[in-house]
Amino acid sequence: MSENNDYTSDTESSEDEIEPKLKYVRLSNDLQSILLKSSATCIAVHPKFICLGSHWGVIHVLDHQGNSIQGKELKAHTVSVNQISIDSNGEFIATCSDDGRVFIHSLFTKDNLHLNLGRLVKTIALDPSYYKLGSNKRFITGDDKLTLYERTFLGSLRPTVLCESEGLVRSLCWGENFLAWSSNIGVRVYDMNARCSLGLIKWEEHPGVSIDKFRCNLRWADTRTLLIAWVDTVRVCVIRKRSNIELANRDLPEYLVDPVSTFQTEFYLSGIAPLDHQLVLLGVPKELDDHQKSLRPQLYIVDYRDNEYTDSCTDNLSLRGYEEYTVNDYHLDVLLEENRFFIVAPKDVVIASPYDLDDRIQWFIQHSKFDEALEILMQNDSRNINRHTIQSVGVDYLDYLLSRGMYDAAGRLGLKIFGKNPNLWEDQIYKFASVHQLRSVSPYIPRTLDSKLNPHIYEMILYEYLKLDSKGFLSLVKEWNPGLYNIAAVINAVLEHLLNCETDKNVYLEALAILYSYEKKYDRSLSMYLKLKHKDVFTLIQKHNLYGVIQDMLIDLMDLDHKKTIELLLEKNTISSDKIVEKLRQNELHLYRYLDEYDKKNPKGKYHKELVKLYAIFARNKLLPFLKKSDFYPIQEALDICQKEKYYPEMVYLLGRIGDTKEALELIINELKDMQHAISFCQEHDDRDLWNDLIDHCVDKPDFVTFLLQSIGTYVDPTVLILKIKKGMEIPGLKNSLVKMLNQYNLQVSVQEGCKKILVLDYFNLQKKLVKAHQKGISVCDELVCGACHRKLTEKDPTRVSSMAMFNCKHAFHVHCLPDNTTVCGICYALEPK
Repeated sequence: MSENNDYTSDTESSEDEIEPKLKYVRLSNDLQSILLKSSATCIAVHPKFICLGSHWGVIHVLDHQGNSIQGKELKAHTVSVNQISIDSNGEFIATCSDDGRVFIHSLFTKDNLHLNLGRLVKTIALDPSYYKLGSNKRFITGDDKLTLYERTFLGSLRPTVLCESEGLVRSLCWGENFLAWSSNIGVRVYDMNARCSLGLIKWEEHPGVSIDKFRCNLRWADTRTLLIAWVDTVRVCVIRKRSNIELANRDLPEYLVDPVSTFQTEFYLSGIAPLDHQLVLLGVPKELDDHQKSLRPQLYIVDYRDNEYTDSCTDNLSLRGYEEYTVNDYHLDVLLEENRFFIVAPKDVVIASPYDLDDRIQWFIQHSKFDEALEILMQNDSRNINRHTIQSVGVDYLDYLLSRGMYDAAGRLGLKIFGKNPNLWEDQIYKFASVHQLRSVSPYIPRTLDSKLNPHIYEMILYEYLKLDSKGFLSLVKEWNPGLYNIAAVINAVLEHLLNCETDKNVYLEALAILYSYEKKYDRSLSMYLKLKHKDVFTLIQKHNLYGVIQDMLIDLMDLDHKKTIELLLEKNTISSDKIVEKLRQNELHLYRYLDEYDKKNPKGKYHKELVKLYAIFARNKLLPFLKKSDFYPIQEALDICQKEKYYPEMVYLLGRIGDTKEALELIINELKDMQHAISFCQEHDDRDLWNDLIDHCVDKPDFVTFLLQSIGTYVDPTVLILKIKKGMEIPGLKNSLVKMLNQYNLQVSVQEGCKKILVLDYFNLQKKLVKAHQKGISVCDELVCGACHRKLTEKDPTRVSSMAMFNCKHAFHVHCLPDNTTVCGICYALEPK
């Protein structure tokens, strides 16, 4: 271990190192030379300074770095200093020694006190308010009794024995209103206001261990909590106020001491202090080493509850000369406000303090736990952290990951630490380039134009992908904004690479096509897409509105994807349909596909002549429906095409349209041999001569005759067919056919007669209704006016009464207002011109 202020401790841990709670600094400077000449016997600390008692009876006043404060070295005793006490304001120091002297020294005035008691004085305590003007300047000493000294009105000291002790008073600690001291049998607490003892906390004797051989360590954690560490037992006591019921029943002190936790340790105790809700214990192992020397002292941080405790952290302390010291040679003091712990050995002083945020971060970095370090930085205000930043720790973490080949993790870390800050990224990106791992960081670097890096960096990344990962290169070309890099430089690199490349050429050509489109060299881009037969050519056309330049590429585009090509052509109409048809005439299949879709959107009959031929070649199933719905094709040409291809159903339809029903019927009978179709055809045209032709064609074919007998009874007079049947011809199923025919004919006659009866009955009903309506009277009211002169028809003055005429339509007129010999209403019927 070095002799300077650098200090390390060994922390007990499992395989996974546990974050330490405390950091250690050896106090050096002037203290180092002091301890070379003498030994430390006790210590008292104040936020302003440190007082160290030595074996030669000198009290050294030091700052917190171990420097002597000039003029403050006090040669108060001739033998070892037993205890030092400092008032709460840091103005007075009290010391005692086995030489029987008590020394109280003022650091800023000459109000000093030298008192020779003539007996061993093991302990002393200043009133925390000793510095206050008007106070009684109280202090307490301990030997075989506890004595309070206070200054009287006239300035003399008045001793008062507070309590006799069972043996020597070995430890003494004055809180705000309460005093604790130890004797040979236990610890007492005294109420300084009530001037009464609150009771004895008796200490248990252990076999073979005498408690008077061990120093009792007392510490007030606050004004009401007392910590006791003696031999190997720890007690935490709380001073609480008695209830009114307890005080009323018996004559008891107002306060009592309540031990809330007691536990035994596996080591001897040299000191105790609080740390938040935990305890800090300075301990010495009970065992000795192989040479019967003492083992290293240890500093424990423990959690306690009731009668149990658990170690939170244990540090082995490398104090100078520890092999020669026992438990009583060590001391522990604390600055409660700062949680700074002063560990004193005869030849060494070490300060322990909790890790601050910077210390924790540094420890995590040293142990390669960078995630934890970053978490601290991200969760805490940067004003509380002085030595580290997210970026500085992030850079260390980045170097760590790169050194271990964890490139993808390093890339993700970059995104987390540097975000979209171009300056931070550019400083670190070359580290990836040096190990040829730009591909690992490429998904995480800034990609937006407002936070873009130097274009050279993006080109470096693309070049690495170009050489090592063709698909990754294509992906980046698609994803990245072309404004991030020099497009021409990348195109040149791709062209150069293609000269020496034997694999994945199509991938590079596709990337090249995209790059040309970024440069707005769309003709090159389109030609490359077509060469590759890549369907992104349609996206390019739509995105950049390139409809005007695709006229000469129609055949290639149709070969690539005729559906998308036709969709483009019909969507924008930038190229006239006549030009498209002219270009596609060299490929009738593509022409058919285009015109078929064109006709669906433009059903005005244009190109129907071409469609007849194209349907006849490529879509026979569409031909007949098309012929039926359209009137915009030359029928004779359509008939010639159907005759050439021998499309008989289409020929039948076309012949029917031009009136050549006889030839159409012959095709149905002779070529299609479909009697049902023939009957439907005759029924559709409803021509008696056509029916006779059908009968004449079928009368010499027994099977046809049978079918006719069963089917035409409802359309023509069946006797026509029967009379034309040759005598002696055998007709299969003749009887059943005749029965069916007669039934059909009778049914037809019955239906006709039924209809006739309905008509006659309906006629008489309507006639009766009409007569009844004419027989009804017509109401004439006072408000009725003449339809011609619009004067009232009814008059109360008899001289003005005239005849009126009322029609069944309810219109009425004065007779003299009507034309002569009229029999109809002039309103409902216009008069016939003469």
